Amino acid sequence: MVDEMKKVTTENDVEDLQDRMLAQLMKVIDPELKVDLVNLGLIYGLSLEDKVCTVKMTLTTMGCPISAVLETMIQSALEQLPEIDEVKIDLVWEPAWSPDKMSRNARYALGYYR
Repeated sequence: MVDEMKKVTTENDVEDLQDRMLAQLMKVIDPELKVDLVNLGLIYGLSLEDKVCTVKMTLTTMGCPISAVLETMIQSALEQLPEIDEVKIDLVWEPAWSPDKMSRNARYALGYYR
């Protein structure tokens, strides 16, 4: 029973940390689109090992001129969490981003109705 309780606490802790990480990333607003990265559907995954957070993400287009700015903004937002000392960005192109990955709120904000 103690092992089960420990596992549940650990799972809850992981979910809480992921929620807080996503909340921080929702503060990162794309300067061109004026919508946060989470609602744009650019964040594909988050992991944390030895206080190093890896963000698996994509961009709306290859060669995005603000990719370095976004990376700095992401690092700054996530490093505010006490569990994170370093942030690494794993930029991927598969699966390819499309407007379908945006949340309903993001589509509405950008006038994309489909």
